[in-house]
Amino acid sequence: MKKQDFYYDLPERLVAQTPVEPRDSARMLVYDRKTKTIADKHFYNVLDYLKAGDVMVVNKTKVLPARLYGVKIDKKTTKPEGAKVEFLLHKRINNTKWEVLCGPSRRAKVGDRFFFSKELTATVLEEKEGGLRNIDFEFSGVFEEILDMIGETPLPHYIKKKLENIERYQTVYAQDAGSAAAPTAGLHFTTELMGKIKAKGVTFVEILLHVGIGTFRPVKEDDVAKHKMHAEYYEVDEKAAEIINKAKKEGRRVIAVGTTSVRTLESVADNKGFIKAGSGETSIYIYPPYKYKAVDALITNFHLPESTLVMLVAALLGTRETLDIYNHAVKNEYRFFSFGDACLFI
Repeated sequence: MKKQDFYYDLPERLVAQTPVEPRDSARMLVYDRKTKTIADKHFYNVLDYLKAGDVMVVNKTKVLPARLYGVKIDKKTTKPEGAKVEFLLHKRINNTKWEVLCGPSRRAKVGDRFFFSKELTATVLEEKEGGLRNIDFEFSGVFEEILDMIGETPLPHYIKKKLENIERYQTVYAQDAGSAAAPTAGLHFTTELMGKIKAKGVTFVEILLHVGIGTFRPVKEDDVAKHKMHAEYYEVDEKAAEIINKAKKEGRRVIAVGTTSVRTLESVADNKGFIKAGSGETSIYIYPPYKYKAVDALITNFHLPESTLVMLVAALLGTRETLDIYNHAVKNEYRFFSFGDACLFI
């Protein structure tokens, strides 16, 4: 398939710059795959489409304040008086080593050292393609606490306005820090709404996928099959696998909250849709004619034209159906992308 097969025309005014309040008041487009019908609702109406026995799978990752600004340490004077470079933490290698995205990358060569604060410096170990570098941090204290002090939460490039409350770029169930971007479908949930969903007999299951910079990476090849995904770390524990597998055996629905949950479940599912617990890295790339194995329904946001996320949706719904849905959303002025409105595909 060609990249342009997943194009739709999106007016810039529909790109959401701020989140709505309260979280669950966002609009929600509901698409019934059996009847091929669209309903225009709000996210709090999700209760009307859930039933006892459903299993809702959420990604418990937490966004790191992953953007750091370093100053190159002069090799002669050993003082931070050189070029300034932006570092975006992408993937943890071990306790001190990270893969990062540098900008401008030409200023970060192997052996260069950078100063971030009196508690934190780093050395470039390896140069990689696409502006990526492997670096080794030196720090005094707890690394995560230092990040909280000097790091910035990286918002997507299409969000131009400053976010007043940075917690609005975290889900209410975020736990394990490690992502460079939020699993944004989950941003619509409130603690109160989750309580109502549980009271209806729906089980929440937590899995983990740390979202990397691949979520921002555009598809450049015309032939979508040639695109390569960055690997991202995931975890699915035994309890989560047991709950999901029991639901699959009993014919109950597994509803993924967000494309990250989809990618995790489909990475660890066998051909019958049963889940194997474990951890590791996945670079799964879902696009038509991929056949879903574990996921029966999906809650997600509206995604960028020609993106891998639109392709993931098209694998579930069909390409023509997906573009029809997106064109309906544009016509009805839904809000798009990270702080935008939601979709429920059942």
